[in-house]
Amino acid sequence: MAIEKVAVIGSGVMGGGIAAQIANAGVPVVLLDIVPDKAEDRSLLAKGAIAKMLKSDPAPFMSKKNAKLVTPGNLEDDLELLADCDWIIEVVLEDLKIKHATYDKINKHRKKGAIISSNTSTIPLHHLIEGQDNDFAENFLITHFFNPPRYMRLLELVTGDKTRKDTIKTVTDFCDVQLGKGVVHCHDTPGFIANRLGVFWLQCGVNEALNQNISVEVADAVMSRPVGIPKTGVFALIDLVGIDLMPHLSESLLSTLPENDTYRSIFKDYPFIHQMIDSGYTGRKGKGGFYRLDPEAKGKRTKQALSLNPDSFKEEDYKKADKPKLDSVAAGKNGLRAVMETDDEGGRYAWAVLSKTLLYAASLVPEIAGDIAAVDEAMRLGYNWKFGPFEMIDALGPVWFAEKLAAEGLDIPPLLKAVGDGSFYKIEDGKTYYFGTDSKYHEITRPDGVLLLRDIKLSSQPVFKTASAALWDIGDGVLCVEFTGKMNTLDEQVFEVYHKAIKLIGEGTGDYKALVIYNEASVFSAGANLGLAMFAMNLALWPQIESLISGGQKAYMALKYSPFPVVAAPSGLALGGGCEILLHADHVQAHAETYTGLVEVGVGLVPAWGGCKEMILRYRAEEQDNYYKATDGKKMWLSPVNGPMNAIRKAFETIGTAKIAKSAQEAKEILYFRETDGITMNRDRLLFDAKQKALALVKNYKAPEKVEDMRLPGAGGKAALNLAVGDLQKSGKATEYDVVVSEHLATVLSGGEDADWTNVLSEDDLLKLEVQEFIKLIHKEGTMDRIEHMLSTGKPLRN
Repeated sequence: MAIEKVAVIGSGVMGGGIAAQIANAGVPVVLLDIVPDKAEDRSLLAKGAIAKMLKSDPAPFMSKKNAKLVTPGNLEDDLELLADCDWIIEVVLEDLKIKHATYDKINKHRKKGAIISSNTSTIPLHHLIEGQDNDFAENFLITHFFNPPRYMRLLELVTGDKTRKDTIKTVTDFCDVQLGKGVVHCHDTPGFIANRLGVFWLQCGVNEALNQNISVEVADAVMSRPVGIPKTGVFALIDLVGIDLMPHLSESLLSTLPENDTYRSIFKDYPFIHQMIDSGYTGRKGKGGFYRLDPEAKGKRTKQALSLNPDSFKEEDYKKADKPKLDSVAAGKNGLRAVMETDDEGGRYAWAVLSKTLLYAASLVPEIAGDIAAVDEAMRLGYNWKFGPFEMIDALGPVWFAEKLAAEGLDIPPLLKAVGDGSFYKIEDGKTYYFGTDSKYHEITRPDGVLLLRDIKLSSQPVFKTASAALWDIGDGVLCVEFTGKMNTLDEQVFEVYHKAIKLIGEGTGDYKALVIYNEASVFSAGANLGLAMFAMNLALWPQIESLISGGQKAYMALKYSPFPVVAAPSGLALGGGCEILLHADHVQAHAETYTGLVEVGVGLVPAWGGCKEMILRYRAEEQDNYYKATDGKKMWLSPVNGPMNAIRKAFETIGTAKIAKSAQEAKEILYFRETDGITMNRDRLLFDAKQKALALVKNYKAPEKVEDMRLPGAGGKAALNLAVGDLQKSGKATEYDVVVSEHLATVLSGGEDADWTNVLSEDDLLKLEVQEFIKLIHKEGTMDRIEHMLSTGKPLRN
């Protein structure tokens, strides 16, 4: 059965978010909630949820247009809307009576065979289906989404003895392929996997900070990136999810955990937590939490941290947040064990927290999941850990870890004993195996349609590599360029790999026939290597900088006009030069969560690897239907004022405001991507989809023809663009140096001082203008200040 329409019952934060993500997948969804007392609009809750999500940041919708796919209603007047829904998701209060009453309403209107699931994380499945008929039980499961549903990849799936296999497959495939989820099959136990371990870890983090009398800043400094955990660490993460949520999570676990569960022995109900909540200090959504912004600091964002006191909370206990410098934090570059072996407050804290957490994890398999791979996947996807708990134990060394636990008088779990002096994971013949509860190793297999570069690397070497990029053979005659530098920044060594790929594929030997540009980092590319550029600027190495720019242009144009298809497959940030490579590809197969834009003005520059040129061409093509007419096979401007000037204005606004698309769908709306470009919802399927598209393009492939018919307005058009920026400066929306940079951008987009509507310009003419204005800007002090500020703070300077 295909899922073509979905209903979500409950329009709170989770219900609304789930509905939005289903709409993001292009699937119609019904959103129902109760009728509020004395409400004039009986569907007020569902309608209000949609309106709120349209204003939220980060946005639940990948495009505001997706909200049109959500039909709001209520549980008294609109239940008939369920009749043609293939999947009904219940997201109501965690109260069994309320859930059963909701199921009774659903059953009166759902079609036979429709799938029903609950988003519960606390109520066992067998309780949920009590009193229901076989059709309900056979099509019922638990689908536990993580908040926010758009951005958190984990979906924990729990099935019952009666759940049909085809129901499980239908939901698994839909959540994987269309919603982009990493589906982890869990056993029906309290908290499932991620929250069972995550809440335990957070409780340990709070306990040990108080036990060892260390600050929240020290705790978060070490319990974050040094150990492969996001920078929020423990306390900033609690602030993010909401301090008021933590007692509820603990209460739900304690109500269902076995009496002998270790969590019961570490749980502490601190008075100061309840005092914080009562005072409105619920984290980022409230007045603050373990961190806050100093309310007395006028005009400055001064961060304060709470000095911990287990018995009381007082506002005067906030102080300016420190930035701890610890040997244990620095040791993170040498691995997890190096952090734990460092004899300072950070190292001792890391051991105390993680040793308990990893010990707990090792004791819970097979209770919570059938294998360790599911546990590790759940923590990577649900809590964004770089490594799951069993991968962490491997990093420490199972023998070393077990011996340290034994030295502290702790019992060693059977699974940790069984692995002995081996490891929980091993690689043989290019394949990865995990250690099972049967003490045997089992191969990790990928679902059909999943292709990962990290798997390919296990059994092969690069075809070619430099310090900044590598070229891989990904099979079937397709090569893949992978960026490898810091933040995947771009330089001449990346261009060298491009040219090598062009040579190998263009030789026509038949070995290779297409190219994909892809990597598996969280940042596709942050653009040009600004650190290298700043170094050259400080030494006045202007010819070298010009060589870098012209070299990039040559590489991008060579890819655009190569005799084979080039498919770019971005995910995450693709900024500046990283966006420009997408603009020059034959096709973009983008992960849905791609954030791209031409942001060069933020560092006082203009796009100079063809970004200005390509955006003019894209906006010109958009205007084509209205302003072009065909004459002897050539396209001529119908109106020089409306047609081309509209395209130039749009390009000027997009580039001049450093507009960033916050999703692949938005990138299509801005025209960073074409309407024909593809979007992949699941990150793990991106390389496979890109490779398949590249192979599809090979047949009858013909390189595009160079554009030689660009007509631009010259000085008159530049004056119009500058006038608009001047108005922005008067209203305070543009700074003094914004005006300077915009003038140079206007020069490029208008075609230069000598251009007018009667002259025909080529792509090469625009590229020369890009270099010309870029070089002028890098000589200016304002640009140097912007680049230096970006490198030191990661934020643009508004000078």
